[in-house]
Amino acid sequence: MAMMHYEFRVEGRLTDEAMAAFGDMRITEVPPETVIDGEVLDESHLHGIIVQLQALGITVVAAHPIPE
Repeated sequence: MAMMHYEFRVEGRLTDEAMAAFGDMRITEVPPETVIDGEVLDESHLHGIIVQLQALGITVVAAHPIPE
């Protein structure tokens, strides 16, 4: 998997701690969800982002690559 642009839609608003954890990604509130998007380097990085979201107690609604 080559570097791709991904979008993660999560439930609700992010805490300051969660926003800091994803500081290298763009965060946009679209009530009742929040969109986190940015570059994902490879499959390992993708899994790491998902694990980090889960560790922060954030519910992922959708995750998908964005064609460039």
